[in-house]
Amino acid sequence: MSDQRQNYGLGIFMMLLAFFLFAANDALGKWLLATATVGQLMLARAVVGLTVVGALLAPAGPGPLRTQPRIGLQVLRGFLSALESALFFWALTFLPLADVMTYYLAGPIYVTAMSPWLLGERVGWRRWLAVILGFVGVVIAIQPGQESFSWGALAALVGSFAYACFMIATRKLAATDARVLMGWQLVAALVIGIALLAYQGWAPLRPIDLALMVVLGLGSLLGNSCVNISLKIAPASVVVPYQYSLIIWGVLMGYLVFGEISEPPTFIGAAIIIGAGLFIFLREQQLRREARG
Repeated sequence: MSDQRQNYGLGIFMMLLAFFLFAANDALGKWLLATATVGQLMLARAVVGLTVVGALLAPAGPGPLRTQPRIGLQVLRGFLSALESALFFWALTFLPLADVMTYYLAGPIYVTAMSPWLLGERVGWRRWLAVILGFVGVVIAIQPGQESFSWGALAALVGSFAYACFMIATRKLAATDARVLMGWQLVAALVIGIALLAYQGWAPLRPIDLALMVVLGLGSLLGNSCVNISLKIAPASVVVPYQYSLIIWGVLMGYLVFGEISEPPTFIGAAIIIGAGLFIFLREQQLRREARG
């Protein structure tokens, strides 16, 4: 029992650390966008990530790439990941950090809404009610018809939907080697980064900007590693709810680094989205326990 509590505590710590790293990475990305373009950030993350993941895949040779199932879905998943990242960065050029994070927190709610058709899962009335409440939270957060609704809000909404599709593809590829999945994500990020550079052009960068871009790429990999470690040493039902600490870090970093203060409707919407997301997750965990008997 003592070992179990220790694993739970370490799992929670790793999940909190992961989402602190994600928030810090997002804040760094917003900082870099003052001088760099979205294409440059995507390219930097891809190059740094491919260097690391390539080193991990090299000892196994091309075998894992050939043997993993559903190559088309792997590639599609990679491009969904790159698309949602690019839209996230683009939204940051218009909106406060916490606002963009709020829209992306609705991703799991979209997954539940699409799961009967894309995953063949049954969704009961309780979760449908939570989905509806989650959508209400999104509407409150974006304040349609107000001046605060902008191209940035639209980019964040489309990006959060792409993120939800990415999560659905991830569920379908649960048995696929994680290194291969990450490799396709980074290849897609490289392609999109190059395409955006062709459109946006190359902005002059200082040496410090280039160094911070390397940190940006490493921070993303480290955050994902912390999530994986957390889920390996503690049950998802214990650690996953702590992902919502992201919005706390987003508010703090947005205020301390950029002097941003979100409007009250954003906080109200975020609270509703988080509540709906937590209910959906906990209800799914309960149904899995009941199915196991």
